[in-house]
Amino acid sequence: MEKINKFTSKIYRIYYYLFKDRFSKKLNLKFDNIKRWDLIDYLNTTYKFNSYLEIGCDDDQLFSKISIKEKIGVDPVSGGNYRAKSEDFFDKNLKKFDLVFIDGLHEYHQVKKDILNSIKFLNKEGFILVHDCLPRSISAQAVPRFRNIWNGDVWKAIVELRTYPNLEIFTCLADEGISIIQVKKNSQILKIEKNIADLKFKDYYYNYRDYMRVINFSEIKKKYI
Repeated sequence: MEKINKFTSKIYRIYYYLFKDRFSKKLNLKFDNIKRWDLIDYLNTTYKFNSYLEIGCDDDQLFSKISIKEKIGVDPVSGGNYRAKSEDFFDKNLKKFDLVFIDGLHEYHQVKKDILNSIKFLNKEGFILVHDCLPRSISAQAVPRFRNIWNGDVWKAIVELRTYPNLEIFTCLADEGISIIQVKKNSQILKIEKNIADLKFKDYYYNYRDYMRVINFSEIKKKYI
């Protein structure tokens, strides 16, 4: 992820606290000692994937560890093997995938777009994984971003999609939060009255378990066997 300079960071921090949101409490999340490649390895061992797509590759921290036969990594700047923005890739793509991992621009509208585009190219019984879904503080999820270690407001995209009747979603308490999406009947539709874009970190702080349907890795292994 591109580093943010100190001047920009300071300006955005002031802007965010003056005009967007203020909330001082932080979540004390205890993540399982599981990395995103561990979760993918578990799912791949269980389901024997043949094709893999990664959106947002950075320095190939994940992409280099993927052993799936056919893999495509899309990034406009570095990493992967396809140099483009995600929407340009999807406009030209003709392939379908068993597994898609989304770790591109960590902003609500872009993440939602990447997920919905991925669904169009997902094989039956396939999986979409979304990284950085469980921020611990308001600064970790602030948009515009003003810190280098940053989740963004990815969580808002998951909250919205959890209201869809045809998407089953859980969020694994591992590696900054990894949401697992399948195209199937939603067994627990999220009811929410607020406009998703208007949700604040305070809303997430008090409701994140319900919003994100958080489960730990041991529960993941019971559900996906």
